[in-house]
Amino acid sequence: MTGLPPRVSVVAATHNREARLAMLLDSLREQTLDRREFEVIIVDDASGDGTRELLARELERGDLDLRVLHLEANRGPGFARNQGWAMARGSLIAFTDDDCVAMPDWLQAGLVEHEREPGAIVQGRTDPLPSELHLMGPFSRTLEIHTLGPFFQTCNVFYPRSLLEDLGGFDGGSFSGPAGEDTDLAWRGIQRGAGTRFAGDAVIHHAVVRLGPIGYLRGASRWSESVQLFRRHPGLRRVHLHKRWFWHANHWLLFRVLLAMLLRRHLPLVVLNWLRSPYLANLVVRMGRRGGGPLIVPYLVLYDVLEMAAILRASAKYRTLVI
Repeated sequence: MTGLPPRVSVVAATHNREARLAMLLDSLREQTLDRREFEVIIVDDASGDGTRELLARELERGDLDLRVLHLEANRGPGFARNQGWAMARGSLIAFTDDDCVAMPDWLQAGLVEHEREPGAIVQGRTDPLPSELHLMGPFSRTLEIHTLGPFFQTCNVFYPRSLLEDLGGFDGGSFSGPAGEDTDLAWRGIQRGAGTRFAGDAVIHHAVVRLGPIGYLRGASRWSESVQLFRRHPGLRRVHLHKRWFWHANHWLLFRVLLAMLLRRHLPLVVLNWLRSPYLANLVVRMGRRGGGPLIVPYLVLYDVLEMAAILRASAKYRTLVI
């Protein structure tokens, strides 16, 4: 390694994903960008598996410009990433996650886009990991990002270090988990005048995780903290919320059904059917798209009810109406 600072610093927080993290580090070894031009900073957010031992082996291996920080208490990804980029020596920070694999041209393509507008936030393309496509199913989770914004997920995003310093980094206090801290950071940057760009050639592959029926239901409340985004950044209502008030189109359609149930004694049948039928059609479409056959329909209804209830509870907590 030379005494010159790297052009880009890769920062990732990790928690109990030893095998996934090893895949990420292997992919960083395959970057077309000269290894002297980038560094890797991994923040271990108090993992309880073999992550500490893996990172010790990686440091001993010595073929990456790797630095490691172990946190003694789990503080969430926003806090951990802040510790990581604060250690960075590069003027460009490339964030990714510990369940991702970088394509060989990832850093090179991100740098090319960054140099076109050095003060901008650059979002890259994300696709499911090809070797895990067979895991896709009704109870699986992955990420696909093919257009710019509005969420600017940290699985694949580049920030000028100077912008992170101006913004004070992620708000790790308000967002305890992975539920909007990345979106909040980007929109604060946009409000400061930062541009945004999409780098379609800077590709990350995201893991496909089978959560199972119970695990997927637990995810219905995952995004509750994200409700505060709409109080902080009202412009997000226009680009994300359905009809500016509903978390998802499914919630709007379910709301119509609930309205029909409430007013069933006061409205003619034709109006009740007009209120209810779009949700029923939506369930049929989702059944076909997700698989699982007709038995999955009651599950989808249950998921929608739990998710809407979680969003409404968060709306009361953060005093901003989202349904």
